[in-house]
Amino acid sequence: MRFDVPFGHPDFGRLVPCKCTEKEFDDEHLVRLERYSNLGPLTRLTFDNLMPRGRSSDPQNQERFAHCYQVARGFTQEPKGWLVLRGPSGCGKTHLAAAIANQRLQEGHQAFFMIVPDLLDHLRTTFSPSSDIAYDELFERVRNASLLVLDDLGSQSSTPWAEEKLFQILNHRFNAELPTVVTINNVEELDERLAAKLEDPDIARQCELERPQVPLFQQVGGLSPQFLADKTFETFDARGMNADEKGRDSLQAALREARQFADTPKDWLVLTGVHGCGKTHLAAAIANHQLRAGRHVFFTVVPDLLDHLRYTFSPESRVTYDHVFEAVKTSPLLILDDLGTESGTPWAQEKLYQILNYRYNSRLSTVITVGGFLEGIEDRLSSRLTDFALSTVIPISAPDYRSQVKAPENPRPYRQPRRGR
Repeated sequence: MRFDVPFGHPDFGRLVPCKCTEKEFDDEHLVRLERYSNLGPLTRLTFDNLMPRGRSSDPQNQERFAHCYQVARGFTQEPKGWLVLRGPSGCGKTHLAAAIANQRLQEGHQAFFMIVPDLLDHLRTTFSPSSDIAYDELFERVRNASLLVLDDLGSQSSTPWAEEKLFQILNHRFNAELPTVVTINNVEELDERLAAKLEDPDIARQCELERPQVPLFQQVGGLSPQFLADKTFETFDARGMNADEKGRDSLQAALREARQFADTPKDWLVLTGVHGCGKTHLAAAIANHQLRAGRHVFFTVVPDLLDHLRYTFSPESRVTYDHVFEAVKTSPLLILDDLGTESGTPWAQEKLYQILNYRYNSRLSTVITVGGFLEGIEDRLSSRLTDFALSTVIPISAPDYRSQVKAPENPRPYRQPRRGR
């Protein structure tokens, strides 16, 4: 088709496509862009079918999502720097990230979308002789994409090779200040080198779509759901098994103090006694009581906790040491079961001291059961456990409920609980 213009006009005699042909060209261009983008079925995820306030019923989370929605819209118009979309699974991170990529495609710009575990798998398969793309070609496409969207960073297998590849990609894009969108559940669980890049305020903008909800009950080792359900104050037998009068008195005193603590958790409650005397039952009953009231509880068996902390240093661990350690240290109510039964290594003693010293200084509510008596506890710990200004120590002198052995003639005396708690 030619324009109907007079001789001498710049467009005289020039062939131009008709509107139908222009649309075909535009459609073909969009198809090429979509093929390059790697979005596949995610081309359906757009701003038009995204709820601007998210799906959470929490008004605060709705406000967070609405803010991130507006930030993403602005980033789409002028991609600059990095946009880090954070939040728990199912909060809408992927939809928002895909909507950014799709909007750029509709406007005729390139965008490259990759789910991080898939990206690493693709990079590995390029070493195969049957691969239809060379490693260098794919790696450079990701590193230098005009807009890169990395979905689900942190969900990959944390091998040294995977960490190195991701660092190379993100470090290059960081130094070149290439527009990048990253979705992630928790930055704290990343390799420190990657986390530092994502948290740099000079290039990365953080958007938290939804605040993750901390479960009411957290635990490391010990309680099964059935165990917790069965261990209540009502099912606690204050008569003991073959307990003498002093043993029964100590059980009744422990029950009274545990009930009082469960109603209004404050300071520390320390239960001591032989294995099977009822300490863990009372600690679990306190946890059960608090959970019924809708309050947060972290219950852990001390040897299991230390094993778990050691395991977080393993490449196979899905959580970081800092994440577990901070959750234990700062829980509104922490129940430490079987203190004193752990291996007394310097590392174990140091970790326990850090936890208890933090909670001691912060006066955080804590229940501690000690297998045996306090004489075997390391001095730095026992001095805090026996501080009358903070801690109530209740020795239980009854024997093991599971034992048929008669109680000793002269059981160790117990200290009366402090009044006015």
